[in-house]
Amino acid sequence: MAAHLSYGRVNLNVLREAVRRELREFLDKCAGSKAIVWDEYLTGPFGLIAQYSLLKEHEVEKMFTLKGNRLPAADVKNIIFLVRPRLELMDIIAENVLSEDRRGPTRDFHILFVPRRSLLCEQRLKDLGVLGSFIHREEYSLDLIPFDGDLLSMESEGAFKECYLEGDQTSLYHAAKGLMTLQALYGTIPHIFGKGECARQVANMMVRMKREFTGSQNSVFPVFDNLLLLDRNVDLLTPLATQLTYEGLIDEIYGIQNSYVKLPPEKFTPKKQGGGGGKDLPTEAKKLQLNSAEELYAEIRDKNFNAVGSVLSKKAKIISAAFEERHNAKTVGEIKQFVSQLPHMQAARGSLANHTSIAELIKDVTTSEDFFDKLTVEQEFMSGVDTDKVNNYIEDCIAQKHPLIKVLRLVCLQSVCNSGLKQKVLDFYKREILQTYGYEHILTLNNLEKAGLLKAQTGSRNNYPTIRKTLRLWMDDVNEQNPTDISYVYSGYAPLSVRLAQLLSRPGWRSIEEVLRILPGPHFEERQPLPTGLQKKRQPGENRVTLIFFLGGVTFAEIAALRFLSQLEDGGTEYVIATTKLMNGNSWIEALMEEPR
Repeated sequence: MAAHLSYGRVNLNVLREAVRRELREFLDKCAGSKAIVWDEYLTGPFGLIAQYSLLKEHEVEKMFTLKGNRLPAADVKNIIFLVRPRLELMDIIAENVLSEDRRGPTRDFHILFVPRRSLLCEQRLKDLGVLGSFIHREEYSLDLIPFDGDLLSMESEGAFKECYLEGDQTSLYHAAKGLMTLQALYGTIPHIFGKGECARQVANMMVRMKREFTGSQNSVFPVFDNLLLLDRNVDLLTPLATQLTYEGLIDEIYGIQNSYVKLPPEKFTPKKQGGGGGKDLPTEAKKLQLNSAEELYAEIRDKNFNAVGSVLSKKAKIISAAFEERHNAKTVGEIKQFVSQLPHMQAARGSLANHTSIAELIKDVTTSEDFFDKLTVEQEFMSGVDTDKVNNYIEDCIAQKHPLIKVLRLVCLQSVCNSGLKQKVLDFYKREILQTYGYEHILTLNNLEKAGLLKAQTGSRNNYPTIRKTLRLWMDDVNEQNPTDISYVYSGYAPLSVRLAQLLSRPGWRSIEEVLRILPGPHFEERQPLPTGLQKKRQPGENRVTLIFFLGGVTFAEIAALRFLSQLEDGGTEYVIATTKLMNGNSWIEALMEEPR
């Protein structure tokens, strides 16, 4: 059991156990000793549901990363390829299998596609002459992976690009499949709300899938009251801005991958006495897992970074006071009680030391002049200041050849906050970027235009001020220490996506019909009838539970804002968050960039 998955209203351990059971059943089909050959991208997500100990129990003796040429030597009966359905991976698998055949003693090969089998991939294996070598060819439907007690992700890195640039609906199908799995485990969700083209398609797929399963009635008592499907392109603004929560900044600066972060090691070395320990500094990055299993992290992760320091110093005082208690322990009973608390206190002290070091690393960045200048420009754009002309700071960044992703984020932010740039402003930025960073980036600029992130203003009207005022997206007086509104996560800007969720909960979307019509894509509401006896009677004061699914990715700042709403005493709604990918502005723009061939 993973304790941090079961603290919320919805016990996500149920889902984790279901996917673990499916994996165990497949491993047991391949009798005898086994080696797993991993598609490298899957190792991170798999680590969240099945540690090596589980694989070992089912006779997995060796694990390799999928690479060309021959497989490393392994004295096992079965070789299992665990891969995404990608054609380029099939070529590598064929190379591995053919070189094994020449090696001598025969082994049993199996292939497990995650999350779906693909006819194209099987055809490629057939063309390469190895399809017949596989005894089991199956799929492992790992659609939604539980990351935390209120957070699920498909970790589909290409979902946004596939949906909005290539018109490929594969990830939407996987999202619908994942939602059907959730309903099988947690009951039918009676109300579905949605905004956006992709949201509409996912809802349609769910209706179709439900019709195909008409034979069996779902008799599980519903845990969720509502499902809100939200397209990422309904709110292109939020991921472009710099997140200002503790977790958001860790992700912006260092990148969090499958709930792990790698940090520069020098801040984490114990201070040596005498100062002569310079030569043995560690060179390997410090790797830490970040989730709510760690008490301190659960407390500070969603706070604005400016409120984190005071929490850490308070915690330091409490912990040192607890250690001082040992001097007061006189009787055997008191000493015994102190000793029993020691492991917890030492863990708390270690956790505090780690987060103090991380906070110092972040502070080095946030107190720099350039960070302040960039933030000032972002906040001017989001509050509607000077969005219609060439920005001096962006011009300077290009001239000084700052990282291209940083420049693209700012230009796209300006474009979104102005409902597109004037043609001459857009042309100026494009020309400067191509001349400074290279003409191969014309493909990237083209992708950003297709995605609606960078465009020329059509028509004379800028709709952003209307959206900003109606949805109260900009708040001047933000309390970062004790917030009263979700805008604290960006120190002034309230994420549009989360504001939509908040207004849906109360007073309902009818109050913002005009804005919903301006935002891209349809908005809709569906009801799924429940069998008699499964209708939910809410107790007085009991909150509704809403599953909010971001199609195209979600940021940690948006997650923090939704957790803030869940914790409001009179909020009335608790949120569980699902997404195609956990992302930030950098990883999002990077996924849209075209690598020069």
